[in-house]
Amino acid sequence: MFITVAGIKKEVKEGLTVAQLIVDEKVETPEYVTVSLNDEFLESGTFDKTVLKDGDTVEFLYFMGGGQ
Repeated sequence: MFITVAGIKKEVKEGLTVAQLIVDEKVETPEYVTVSLNDEFLESGTFDKTVLKDGDTVEFLYFMGGGQ
């Protein structure tokens, strides 16, 4: 099956979870990543239960604090 990760179309195995995708993609500081699946934010506690489907679009986002 094919999904899009950070704008790049990739072939992945059936049954892949968001948690395994984070490992496979070697996401830096996974404990701080926010995941968008088809333009909807996922709760971090659901990553291991969320199975990706053909055609899904996944983005990894980091929100940085700062400013004055």
